[in-house]
Amino acid sequence: MPSKSVDPAEMRTAVLAVGPWLRGETDETPARPELALAVRTTARTLAQIAPGSSVEVRVPPFVAVQCIEGPRHTRGTPPNVVETDARTWLRLAAGLTDLADEIAAATVSASGSRAPEVGDHLPLVRI
Repeated sequence: MPSKSVDPAEMRTAVLAVGPWLRGETDETPARPELALAVRTTARTLAQIAPGSSVEVRVPPFVAVQCIEGPRHTRGTPPNVVETDARTWLRLAAGLTDLADEIAAATVSASGSRAPEVGDHLPLVRI
């Protein structure tokens, strides 16, 4: 679990700031600081609401968090990993798409039997 709790209002504000890009209303990628804040606050919120260390969620280059209760991973490559790009992650976090659909479309890499459990905790915010 992150050492500092994420303020839900801060997370919502960060996601709303990139909302037009997530909804496809603009092709202009948000500024890196805006994008990083939205990705980090949503991923850390996931780690808060689904504490544990059996699944690692990676959104390079911005963040990696561990979540979901279960066996603890300590060394090497975790057995359960969800990895995607910032836009796909934020669309998942905002309820604009579904984890199973993104896995099927190969925009999300999900390895391990526990990885799909991340979808049980999404969306984190609706925009």
